[in-house]
Amino acid sequence: MANSHQPFVALIVGVTGMAGLSLVEALKSPNALGGPWKVYGSASRPIPTWFPSSLLDKYIAFDATDAGNTADTLTPISGEVTHVFWVAIQVRESEQVNVTVNATMLSNVLDVLKSGPGGNGTGSRLSHVTVQTGTQHYMGPIHNPTESGQGLEPHEPPFREDLPRLPYPNFYYALEDLLESYAPSLTYSVHRSSIIIGTSSRSVYNALLTLAVYALICRYEGLPFRYPGSRYTWEHFCDMSDARVLAKQHIWAAVTPSAKNQAFNCTNGDMFTWKSLWKKLCDIFDLEFIPSVELENFDFVELMKEKSKVWDEIVEMHGLFKTKLEEITCAVALNNVLHFGFQHVCSMNKSRDYGFFGYADTLKSIPMWVERLRDMKIIP
Repeated sequence: MANSHQPFVALIVGVTGMAGLSLVEALKSPNALGGPWKVYGSASRPIPTWFPSSLLDKYIAFDATDAGNTADTLTPISGEVTHVFWVAIQVRESEQVNVTVNATMLSNVLDVLKSGPGGNGTGSRLSHVTVQTGTQHYMGPIHNPTESGQGLEPHEPPFREDLPRLPYPNFYYALEDLLESYAPSLTYSVHRSSIIIGTSSRSVYNALLTLAVYALICRYEGLPFRYPGSRYTWEHFCDMSDARVLAKQHIWAAVTPSAKNQAFNCTNGDMFTWKSLWKKLCDIFDLEFIPSVELENFDFVELMKEKSKVWDEIVEMHGLFKTKLEEITCAVALNNVLHFGFQHVCSMNKSRDYGFFGYADTLKSIPMWVERLRDMKIIP
């Protein structure tokens, strides 16, 4: 869809995460739907050296939890921005706090952009907001199951967008409710990702980088590269979301009238077993493939906690972008995923019915993203 009138202007909130980086690259590609786009990118910290800042028209650092700082920073562009791509997330000590913090962030940003330069709505061009959530929509507080009260009861897979909400606190639900409160003056789309694979040192849940760091530590110390999950997940199906597919779906929904005010799952469209993915990781990192054996005394989370100094040595040895193991890995979350008692699989039928056909071959995506992590000097 060519944009023959005044160009669309995007604000990507959370631009230094996996989905954010892929959104910048997709929006700035010559064949971007709705293009050519002007793109502002924002995050809470200064831009990292690995980020291709030349793709952005401007990078903006601000604290979205602070209404005053948000207003001061975004008011100057509030008469330009036509689309917000929300791929930001903050994870705090409880889901109830997550609800408050994440809803506050989104509300602060939308209120400034809807108010426009004059503060009264005059001059605002904002028309659509895309918000990225995920499959916890269907599973509940999997990373803090004590919050489910009577025990966690996720929906049966494959997960479909029309499944009812679960009776647990969930900040994804709060974000959707907030979006609906701005209708009809704004349209929106919700994008429910699976396990995201992409490249960044700034994403809260980066499973691929966690696995890469684990593999590199095993190779560095001569340790066996053991699968830390259950026999069930080793043998059963799972899905993932390539950040490039996510970016394409965000942009497609942003400029496609029939996709307005809808929620869509977004996965690669295929499935894999962790056994097959483990073989792929062994090939990539030149490690011996060890069939899954559930060991009672193997504590993956504890092992990763103890390897912070080892990672520092690897970073120093290879002259990598300075990172701390505890900041770039998500061992607890990954460990939870690798012990699911159900197949983590989403239906992509709704997306296809509405006209989105993006896909990726997961086992081909993995080595590509690892190579990009290497090119960006995040891993050796």
